[in-house]
Amino acid sequence: MIVKDLDLNVKIGSLLLKNPVMTASGTFGYGEEFENLIDLNRIGAIIVKGISYEPRPGNPPPRVVETSSGMLNAIGLENVGVERFISEKLPYFDHVDSRLIVNILGDSRVDGIEVNISCPNVKKGGVAFGTIPAMAAAVTRAVKAETDQPVIVKLSPNVTDITEIACAVEDGGADSVSLINTLIGMAIDIKSKQPKLANIIGGLSGPAIKPVALRMVHQVSQRVKIPVIGIGGIATYEDAVEFLLAGASAIQVGTANFYQPKAVEYIIDGISRYLQEEKVQAVNDIIGKVQINR
Repeated sequence: MIVKDLDLNVKIGSLLLKNPVMTASGTFGYGEEFENLIDLNRIGAIIVKGISYEPRPGNPPPRVVETSSGMLNAIGLENVGVERFISEKLPYFDHVDSRLIVNILGDSRVDGIEVNISCPNVKKGGVAFGTIPAMAAAVTRAVKAETDQPVIVKLSPNVTDITEIACAVEDGGADSVSLINTLIGMAIDIKSKQPKLANIIGGLSGPAIKPVALRMVHQVSQRVKIPVIGIGGIATYEDAVEFLLAGASAIQVGTANFYQPKAVEYIIDGISRYLQEEKVQAVNDIIGKVQINR
């Protein structure tokens, strides 16, 4: 049986996406860099790298280290700043038929805001906000008070109980939560006996963290009523479907973009095939449908 007219639409708060596949911030540049590699118009939402008020140079190199089944990064939120983003980067999206989500920036072309309270490789800020429920809620309320755009709060896995933080930002007015950000890790060069990253520690991403991310997404989806966006080691459509079954309303592809630029397209096609094979009309019909026998 062939299911016709598959419905891949999902909603993140008031934001309607054509499909549940998004790019993860920090792994897709400003979007334009991938225009000759994939069809940007097919992506549910493009999340560009985090934008700060002033330009940031980031951390000193080396900033990226390959690890077993993943990578460590300590980029340090390098970006061009708000003014250059608006004047140089934002106009490109006038011709892209995908939702655009950025960090802490409001503009008529921007469709949503992802608030990063969980970056593990800057000297201050993100991790502190993302590990204390009251502070996480306060940041969320402050952002919500200044924008009418849907607000997604990106959560840190480097906490004792991520569901407490998720519930706190939901109480603070978040329209959605995305998780997980990277785990804190380290690598050492045994010849020089020095850390491989100039920052000493960095964020671990890639397939190595997928089981942790999947578990946390499932736990959070059981505790909050707002949509959950799954991130962490998603490289194939099977990975994406696991997150959807675990309770994610959408997913973000991160590290896979570095070694397979067409990953998001392959995942969108794979989800469609899966729905066909399962004789399911809409992607929403599989969200949270993991079967757990207690």
